[in-house]
Amino acid sequence: MSEIAEALAEAVSDACERYPSPTGLADGSEWNAQLWSALDQIGITLLSVPEEQGGSGGDVHAAATVLRVLGQHWASVPLAETALQAAWLLGACHAPIPEGPMAAAAAGGHFALVRESDGWVADGELIRVPWARIADHLVVLTASHVAVFRRDELEIDPGTNVAGEPRDRVVVRRVSLPADRVHVVPEDSGIDQGLFIARGALARMAMLAGAAQRSLEMSLTYASEREQFGRSLDKFQSVQHQIAEMAGEVLLCKTVAESAAMALDDGEGWQLAISAGKVTAAEAAGNVARIAHQIHGAIGFTEEHDLRQCTTRIWSWRDECGAARNWAEEVGALTVAAGADGVWSLLSGGA
Repeated sequence: MSEIAEALAEAVSDACERYPSPTGLADGSEWNAQLWSALDQIGITLLSVPEEQGGSGGDVHAAATVLRVLGQHWASVPLAETALQAAWLLGACHAPIPEGPMAAAAAGGHFALVRESDGWVADGELIRVPWARIADHLVVLTASHVAVFRRDELEIDPGTNVAGEPRDRVVVRRVSLPADRVHVVPEDSGIDQGLFIARGALARMAMLAGAAQRSLEMSLTYASEREQFGRSLDKFQSVQHQIAEMAGEVLLCKTVAESAAMALDDGEGWQLAISAGKVTAAEAAGNVARIAHQIHGAIGFTEEHDLRQCTTRIWSWRDECGAARNWAEEVGALTVAAGADGVWSLLSGGA
């Protein structure tokens, strides 16, 4: 990690400790507005968006570093959706970036954006939109346009993931949008729904790495404090093996997230890095969650214990922005497309 990234991670970690996210039974009704304000003051809520386009600069790798810290603290803020997706889309379109938290979504078959008179009309629905109910604006990517909605223009049906984070159904009932809130995606930008989803998957990888790290730390602490048969759990060889396995899986999560982030920054070879990384991170973090609960026993599943704050997010994030099976199929498709003569070039990034 570079000195800048290390300093950034330390500042974000300090903010998370000063403004901890709720630890009670999550139902998606709370978000950490104080932490968001602190992150905004640090200047990272628009991280990875160039300064000349209204952002705070930095690259995707820096954003992934911050997201790993936020995952470690189960931070209830929509940084991934705001910085890596919504603001990125608007910045690429050279459009104004509004203040405040944003949600982002890719339009599916049940959403239409049609030109009418001097403006546009949007109609349809979007499912499982992260943080829609608290976002000041929703940014929607269609095949060729980016549309910006205010929250008061939307009907929101609340929903949550397993961790209780907002994953809402958004209904758009013939909302009229002025021309200055619908932007054409530049042809040379490379932006499409695949890249949009890939950036969301990268965010989940980084947050999985953070949640896995925190699960390991909790397990180390619990194993050193909990005694059985007159000695602490960490003195048992079987538990030591479990903790060692966890540590390896945590490092794997961190490594694939960093590799995928650098591939997105380079703009080349990111398809394989994201696809293989999401598969690997999902499996590795899942193993961490499983072992953490084995070490903690029944207490780790209770509402009062913080371990569930990490493991329920691991179980949620590993399936968001494409489940491991879908990304594994993408790895297979890329390999087949490369052919026997192109596999090495695919794996080595053309080296």
